[in-house]
Amino acid sequence: MNPTVSIIMGSTSDLPVMEKAAVFLDEMDIPFEMQALSAHRTPDAVEQFAKNAAERGVRVIIAGAGMAAALPGVIAAQTTLPVIGVPIKGMLDGLDALLSIVQMPPGIPVATVGVNGALNAAILAAEMLALGDAELQRKMVDYKENLKNKIEKANAELSEVKFRHKTN
Repeated sequence: MNPTVSIIMGSTSDLPVMEKAAVFLDEMDIPFEMQALSAHRTPDAVEQFAKNAAERGVRVIIAGAGMAAALPGVIAAQTTLPVIGVPIKGMLDGLDALLSIVQMPPGIPVATVGVNGALNAAILAAEMLALGDAELQRKMVDYKENLKNKIEKANAELSEVKFRHKTN
């Protein structure tokens, strides 16, 4: 089984955030790989990864990084594959990482999710892959329907909560 999604993180300390992407991809039966690569500490390895990902069958890259958060942009600069950046909360509540990832120069786009938003990154990757995969598209429709059902159930439960001045 070859990976269609790569989950890359700046260091293994990012795993508690990035594993949310892995769990979702696993539930959707999407083959993926995970590894730690640092734009600053292992630049040659990042370059090799980015330049070889497409020929290995990878179709989307999810890259998480904190602080200076150069990893998603460095990867995007060296591949034509879509890169989804996940800013990792660290210093400045993740604002530093968010701004580093979202402020890419023209020609080097990185899709960016919210701080610690690895789950949304995986959902976006699955939606991209589903464009050419009817079975995955069906799974994504089911996933979204399930989200709706959870809210409807929550509202039904809220309707049972009583307060003296609650009108619904």
